[in-house]
Amino acid sequence: MRTTASVRPHTVLWVTEKTRSPEYRLTADSLAGLRQDLFHHAFAYRPLPPTPTDGPLTRRLPEGIRPYAAWTRHALVGFGALITVSVGISTSSYSASSVFALLSMVPAVAVLMTLIRPVGAFWISLLSAPVVAAASPYWDIWPWAAAGLFSHLVVMGVVALRTRPRTAGWMWVLTACYSLIIEGFLSGGSSTNSHFMLVLAALVLLVTTLVHVRREAKREVAAQQSVTAVERDRRTLLEERTTIARELHDVVAHHMSVVAIQAEAAPYRVENPPPELEKAFATIRENAVAALTELRRILGVVRAEDYEAPDAPQPVLADLDRLLANVREAGLEAEKSVTGAVRPLPQGVELSAYRIIQEALSNALRHAPGSSAKVEISYVLGGFGLRVVNTAPRGLVKPSPGAGHGITGMKERVSMLGGELTNEPTEDGGYEVTAFIPAAMTAEEPA
Repeated sequence: MRTTASVRPHTVLWVTEKTRSPEYRLTADSLAGLRQDLFHHAFAYRPLPPTPTDGPLTRRLPEGIRPYAAWTRHALVGFGALITVSVGISTSSYSASSVFALLSMVPAVAVLMTLIRPVGAFWISLLSAPVVAAASPYWDIWPWAAAGLFSHLVVMGVVALRTRPRTAGWMWVLTACYSLIIEGFLSGGSSTNSHFMLVLAALVLLVTTLVHVRREAKREVAAQQSVTAVERDRRTLLEERTTIARELHDVVAHHMSVVAIQAEAAPYRVENPPPELEKAFATIRENAVAALTELRRILGVVRAEDYEAPDAPQPVLADLDRLLANVREAGLEAEKSVTGAVRPLPQGVELSAYRIIQEALSNALRHAPGSSAKVEISYVLGGFGLRVVNTAPRGLVKPSPGAGHGITGMKERVSMLGGELTNEPTEDGGYEVTAFIPAAMTAEEPA
């Protein structure tokens, strides 16, 4: 039984979430974005990848220079660090402060860090700015020393290109907070360069954000074009299949209809036909009508988008006796043996097993006339096995040639279900088809 103590924390949480204002939610979402962009894994190792050499400009370069073009961005960052060092050295050359000369190297390190740890480089650049400015002998450029100002602009530009536009906005906000705090509490009324720094930072971040957005837009357009090309190819393939289905239906359905009509009319053309002949023609007509119905059902799915499948159930292994009786009437002696505990299988497994047996028996009828066939079904733990083997052809009827599409279709069915199928001639001149299909036990089946 649930007590009041177990319900109360959930109730309090629901009431708290319900009574929070939209301003609070907006602030919480903003702080969550700040934490995700600049605090979460800030010093994670993220090396800058080389530039692809298949661009419109790099493709025009000579073969010997093209591999080096992949490191263009790294060279530009290194050049920015070199300029930062030059600015720091030139500023300290007018002063005997060796401490400032040493600290002026820190912004250059922050610039180089953007190659491997971009967000961490921003924090290094921002936190080292007051130290570098305090050690500077020129207080008229407070709170941003020349080297710190240049390096911070480079760092923010590189980080904005390597992350996302929202990160650029957070970097500008934090830089503005630092500048205004220093200007308000530590400037002592002297002139500062905070406004100059914020304007330059806004321009740099605006340009880099535009470049970033344009690059992402080009990437999305390329991805959309790829998807469109795939859909176009798929549509073309479906149209070709529809055309093939239409031709197949018009040709095969016509001939199957003629076979059915002739089989129905044949007994009336013979005076006092024997019962065996009437039964044979009736079997031919039933098979022709069944094949015609199945053909129209399958091809109807391919041809029409709004085709509704009939309510007739798909064949399963329980209908196997009817299939064997049908092939016996067609002249193939077939028998069945079942081993293991018979259990219900998934519908896809039942249908595929039935179709494999049907195709194997049809192959025996066409390619081994006068032979006999045996169907072995095995219900095993974790799967379902079947084996269809026929003897060598006997009699005067010649085997019908085949293109081998039946074996291919059987392998495709088994492969889609994660099973295996083998087919090979037997030692006595017959043929054997063996398949195993994985099938999990159903929920109502005992373990």
